[in-house]
Amino acid sequence: MSLAELLITIAIAGLLASLGISHGGQSLARQRLLHASRQLQLALERARDQAQASEFPCALELGGQGWQEPVSGDLPVCTSAIGPLLPGWGGAQLRLDHNLRRLTFTSNGLVLGGGTVWLHLHGTEQVRCVVISLPLGITRHGTKQRGRCLPA
Repeated sequence: MSLAELLITIAIAGLLASLGISHGGQSLARQRLLHASRQLQLALERARDQAQASEFPCALELGGQGWQEPVSGDLPVCTSAIGPLLPGWGGAQLRLDHNLRRLTFTSNGLVLGGGTVWLHLHGTEQVRCVVISLPLGITRHGTKQRGRCLPA
């Protein structure tokens, strides 16, 4: 084996490795984004369960990194749903855009409030979305396509 052949082999191996690493990083970012959207939905279910179990309404508000205590209001907080969507995974890279205000969960499981949440994560151009509809709080996951939330 000559030196030229060895250098070409090393260059090709390096090129393949760099392509695999960049593609793997994008795939991991998409998986984290999917996880964050599922955590968003899971927290909604936890809040609904808390309101039904306690037989008393509770409220939540969506902050920069996840569900949080409402800034104002006289209802108790749905404590079972409070927390970041990507704990321990660099949540600072997650950006949420939404048109939600305060969500109130009634004692019989209805959701007062609704809207769309857009989830962006550094490392991928994919944008996930979660639509929360009234009054049952049914959620639908999807991806942003042509400015709309379409099922994935």
